[in-house]
Amino acid sequence: MELFAFLLFVFVSILGLISLVFGLPGTFVILCAAILYGWYHGFSEVTPKVLVVLGLLAVFGEVLEFIMSVAGARRQKSSKSAVLGSIVGGIAGAVFGAPFLFGIGSVIGAFLGAFVGAFLVELLKQKTMEQALRSGWGAFCGRLFGAFAKGVIGIIMITVVVLSVRH
Repeated sequence: MELFAFLLFVFVSILGLISLVFGLPGTFVILCAAILYGWYHGFSEVTPKVLVVLGLLAVFGEVLEFIMSVAGARRQKSSKSAVLGSIVGGIAGAVFGAPFLFGIGSVIGAFLGAFVGAFLVELLKQKTMEQALRSGWGAFCGRLFGAFAKGVIGIIMITVVVLSVRH
């Protein structure tokens, strides 16, 4: 049963990592898996202190992803409404892309949606095509780097739990 509990933690954590690619809060999935694993073992291996660290990492990952997404768009001098457009576009792209390519379309949709959202808002605000393209590119890059950073944090979280387990 011990091995099963550990393998279940690993499996759910991998699902959490995969969900990060879709723009979902996978770090919180990893945190929940760690809490359940800790509870199963009476919090002797994954202690409350470890869970607090994981919780802080999960929050940090979400905030970092948001900041990087916004910073990517703002770096290209995007308007505040274009930043909002990139966020809405990224979510819409992920939702509408989900049925395609066995779910991988969601990933592509999230990144393209961020680009298109910022691009269209800037065009509607009467910016030039070049300004709109730069804004969309900044939103795309920000979303990409934000997702990558959150993925690294998710891997760190899993590593912390694995190192906490004494087998």
